[in-house]
This record gives sequence, structure tokens and C-alpha cells, in this order.
Amino acid sequence: MSEPATRTSRGTQLGVGAVAGVVTYVLGYLVTYLWQSSNVQEQLEGFNVIAEFLGGDPIPAWKAVGWLFYNAHGVGFTVPSLGGQTTRNLVAGGEASMLLYLVPAVAVVLGGFVLARYANAADASAGAQAGAMVVAGYAVLAVVGLFVFEYAAGGSAIHPEYALGVLLAGVVYPVVLGAVGGVLGAVTAT
Repeated sequence: MSEPATRTSRGTQLGVGAVAGVVTYVLGYLVTYLWQSSNVQEQLEGFNVIAEFLGGDPIPAWKAVGWLFYNAHGVGFTVPSLGGQTTRNLVAGGEASMLLYLVPAVAVVLGGFVLARYANAADASAGAQAGAMVVAGYAVLAVVGLFVFEYAAGGSAIHPEYALGVLLAGVVYPVVLGAVGGVLGAVTAT
């Protein structure tokens, strides 16, 4: 008889985790956008002039900021090159601020912290479990973002790496860092 209550409780935790994950992902992207959009727009100006001259569509800054957001998770983006594609990570390559690595990390830790507090986690283990639930929403948007941030022109596309995007941005970051935030939320509760 107590089993259905457990399912409801677990279902509620999953639902709250999904909402927290969505909020965490959106918050991370918005911080990245507000911080980097003017730099990105400036970097795109030369390319966009050539693209428009050749009849192509310019790359929207919000999509390129999405590439940076995935770069901050350790996920590169693919770029067409002679003979195929190459992968770039502007943060790892020093072309963007290394502090960008902190944006998704801090956002996910904060999301895990809030989830542990919401769940009234009594110890580190319960906090880690509650915090890791942020994956429920974060993973969904991490997968959606792989396609939303794609720029296609002339049969080629620039987009975050699919496999690493799912694995690192969608699973590893929210599970590991959400759990860390959950532990912090549980052990600092009064």
C-alpha cells in the first residue's frame, strides 16, 4: 500500500526536477547570451557580410551564443571545412573567456542545491539524489538545443557535436553537478 505513495513521491520529485532542469538550462543560456552576445555579434559581422553577399542567410547571434554555451560544457561545434568537417571549441581554444566554463557549472550546482532544499534532504546521500534530478529537464533541453542552435547553409551545417552534446551537456553535467549542489543543499540545511 505504501508503494503507490512512493511512486507519487518519486513522480513528484521527477516533475520538480524537470522544471528545475529547464530553468537551470535557460538561466545558463541567458547568462551566456547577456554576457557574450555583443562579442559574438562583432565576431560574426565579417562572416555575415560575405554570407549575405553570396546570397546566404547571416548567422544569428543567438545561435552562435548557443555554440558558446555548449563549448562551456566541453562540447565543441562542427564547422564545414575542406574534405569534411572540423570541430571547434572557442572556450578551450582561448578565443572566448575561460570563465564561461563556470556558467553551466554554477547554474547546475544551484539547481541541485534548490532541489535538495525543496526535498528537505536530510543527509548528503538524499541531497545527491534530489540534486541529480535536475537531469530530467536539463537533458531534454540539451538535446533540443543541439538542433535549435544549428545553422545550415548550402548543404552544410554548423552545430554542437551531437554525441558529446547529449552525453556531457545532457547527462554528465546535470547528474554530477546537480548531485554536488544537492549535497551542498542537504549539508548546509539547518
